[in-house]
Amino acid sequence: MYGFDEPTLVDHQGHRLAPECAAQLSKMQGAAASDGINIAICSSYRDFNRQLGIWNAKANGKRPVLDAASRPMDIETLSDNELLDAILRWSALPGMSRHHWGTDLDLFDANAISQASLELIDSEYQLGGPCHGLHQWLVAHAADFGFYFPYQAGLSGVSPEPWHLSYYPLADSHLASFDSQALKARLEQADIALKAPILARLEALVSRYVYFVAPSPNGQVNPIINE
Repeated sequence: MYGFDEPTLVDHQGHRLAPECAAQLSKMQGAAASDGINIAICSSYRDFNRQLGIWNAKANGKRPVLDAASRPMDIETLSDNELLDAILRWSALPGMSRHHWGTDLDLFDANAISQASLELIDSEYQLGGPCHGLHQWLVAHAADFGFYFPYQAGLSGVSPEPWHLSYYPLADSHLASFDSQALKARLEQADIALKAPILARLEALVSRYVYFVAPSPNGQVNPIINE
């Protein structure tokens, strides 16, 4: 649930996913291939420590922190709380990532761009970008296979991610079981940057960045609690 205890996963093209998610993804890849689209995975399951490495690298200036327009920010000008919010725009707090569940994955069209060239930014999935066709296909067909976009404009605390799909028949149950107090106990013991503001604001952060996602086709809706 929080990336500490690995769920039951299977290998799918070098990536780890929940078995049911992998089976449905395979079917979706086959359908897309018939339309000339090569759905490839660039990220799937991540454990807590891997997410922690991403988080600390951004907080410590070793990886770029991007603004809403995907431009690098000067983090030296930010307060701790401002930096916390800036990182959360595009990166999940360790323990709060849907990638811990084995149900969520980031996709690209391998017929249109190599993974080495992929940046996972909006422009790659917009009109004129190499993955625009993939995104349009997924908008039309992903739900047929149990997938949807959890991060959408105005419907999620996380900025829109047109590359991020979630297998909602399983993800919805994980979301319903999420326990912020269990996460807090883990974070208190973790070597994580910005620990003080994280713990001080944890309930509000969970509400905004875990529960506040676009409703799935199952009708899963979670209210946001304002910070």
